[in-house]
Amino acid sequence: MTISDRYREITREVQTFVTSLGEGGEGEANRRFREAGKAVVALEELRDSVGDIPRIKLESKLTPVLLKAHQKLDQARLLFEEAGEEDRAAKSWELEQRIYRLLNDL
Repeated sequence: MTISDRYREITREVQTFVTSLGEGGEGEANRRFREAGKAVVALEELRDSVGDIPRIKLESKLTPVLLKAHQKLDQARLLFEEAGEEDRAAKSWELEQRIYRLLNDL
């Protein structure tokens, strides 16, 4: 599977995860969902154009986006853990690991 395909797959999985969260509610609960949503926004930035990026520039273009998405998922994961939402924290961790592996392959 190409880097572009993996990037798009991760983007879809993060989008599905965030969609499955539903509404965030008020206050701190809303913050957990907002942070996860910011990961989607970061990844969506290059979803359509990732296949057009020359191989030599993939690392420089994708790394900042992937790092930002990873950071936002990590913040959401910590907030989920604080709220006792272990299943959501585990899914967030799984997505973080997929992003990290893609970063290593760049």
